[in-house]
Amino acid sequence: MAEKAFQDYYPEELSYCYGCGRLNPQGHHIRSYWDGEEAVSHFTPQPYHISIPGYVYGGLIASLIDCHSTGTAAAAMYRAQNRPMDSEPALRFVTASLKVDYLRPTPLGVELEIRAKAVEIKERKVVVHSTLSANGEICARGEVIAVLMPEYLHPTS
Repeated sequence: MAEKAFQDYYPEELSYCYGCGRLNPQGHHIRSYWDGEEAVSHFTPQPYHISIPGYVYGGLIASLIDCHSTGTAAAAMYRAQNRPMDSEPALRFVTASLKVDYLRPTPLGVELEIRAKAVEIKERKVVVHSTLSANGEICARGEVIAVLMPEYLHPTS
């Protein structure tokens, strides 16, 4: 995709997350984009993301839902405030609650699609519902309650 991902707008000092940090050399490098009112991300698990032969480890699924949802929360808040994603102050969200329902085993060796939608936006909180699909079938559903990152967590504070 030619457009910038949500995560490309994160300030450099906040771009080291294992799931979505573009500056973490060992991370997943999740990249999220708008697709209408939903955000979409694609990720292809590697053979070492195994749980049992042929299937993805559930912790990876939770991580993908978590990071894609917090990115969606930030992008949705920028939209709600009618602000460009590169405007200051930067809006960065952390997870207050993560719930994942595993609906069916997720196969290894195929690209996964994660879709998310902000269903509630408050002053400091965004609730995001998401799905993770393989081969067009929903394998997991998630709900993330994301809150604005507290000042004391900012590395420059």
